[in-house]
Amino acid sequence: MEENIKQEVAYFMRRLYNKGLTTSLGGNISCKIDNEKFVITPGQTDKGRMKADELGIFGLNGNNYTPNIKLSMETKMHLFIYQKRPDIKAIVHAHPPFASFFAVSDKKLNCKLLGEARALLGKPEYSPYALMGTEKLAELVSESVVKSNLVILKNHGILTVGDTLITAINRIEVAEMAAQLTLLTNLHGNTTELTKDQLTEIDILMKSNYSPAKLQK
Repeated sequence: MEENIKQEVAYFMRRLYNKGLTTSLGGNISCKIDNEKFVITPGQTDKGRMKADELGIFGLNGNNYTPNIKLSMETKMHLFIYQKRPDIKAIVHAHPPFASFFAVSDKKLNCKLLGEARALLGKPEYSPYALMGTEKLAELVSESVVKSNLVILKNHGILTVGDTLITAINRIEVAEMAAQLTLLTNLHGNTTELTKDQLTEIDILMKSNYSPAKLQK
């Protein structure tokens, strides 16, 4: 199972790069092996050519089981998130250009335009700025993840979580689509948002059929 998870994480890291959702050395992905350990991408490694044997294994107890591999500088952030959200199995942190606009702007990402965005993303949380790779950043982002499956990191990028790896990846892609739509509607106007009743209907559907999505009204 461990090898399969590594293969999947490496594949999705390459996919993010190939789709232009992160940079050569930017972004990181992790996925739980079990309730004690998780696989995580390495730091300073070309994301477009990521291989399974380059990934490391870190414990929820704080132990590094692959000391020969230079793990992502955001490993502590992933650790803190898993400790605060035991329901999730995967974390994706990337720098998609349109969604990252909302990390450097006071404008808010609109997830009320499409049902898919509301269902998968709910209401995004916005995490204050902290230096990359620091415990302060790990603390701030993990606190935000308690409230949402999508966190926009101030002057940094975005992060999604999921009960499966593909769910976390899909949320990154849907967030980028929602960001593009938000920017387009700001340019052209004439936008029709989902109504309050429609949003509530989606929330109820997701809570009943797609647990553990924690969507805010």
